[in-house]
Amino acid sequence: MKKRRLVIRTVILVILAAAVGYTLYANFTKDTVQKVAIGKTAPDFALVDMNGEKHRLSDYRGQGVFLNFWATWCKPCEREMPYIDKSYKEFKEKGVKVLTVDVGESDLAVSNFIERHNLSFPVMIDKDGQVQTAYGINPLPITFLINKDGEVVRSHTGELTQATVNEFMEEIQP
Repeated sequence: MKKRRLVIRTVILVILAAAVGYTLYANFTKDTVQKVAIGKTAPDFALVDMNGEKHRLSDYRGQGVFLNFWATWCKPCEREMPYIDKSYKEFKEKGVKVLTVDVGESDLAVSNFIERHNLSFPVMIDKDGQVQTAYGINPLPITFLINKDGEVVRSHTGELTQATVNEFMEEIQP
């Protein structure tokens, strides 16, 4: 009886060890290459902003693009929005375009957020998640800096400060 229990326990431990080993192997060997590579052309997309205007990334060649992905429930996103808006007002006449993409929330939630924070830059909603997938978005907020040639020059994950937003916009100013 004791021998049988020992065999059963050993088999269970071997199965558990194999499962843990496989999980670790699968997590450490999965493709960790960024979907958007620095120095490569940014994936093109077309989205409609909250004012009904269509924005195609490729239409902004010749300008720097500050592309920010965010959500209304994301507190770091909310804190950085006034900084982005202030810099947008300063840099829009200098050839820097701000495009922000909400990660699929309702029109009402995004409209209320825009109104509450008095945002003046274009805000789009990626309702079907295709742009998020193309850019490999996770976690939020994340910002991509795209130069006048349409190439990604930098990506930044996490909350931005006013100084960082200004620095980034200067970096992509044509």
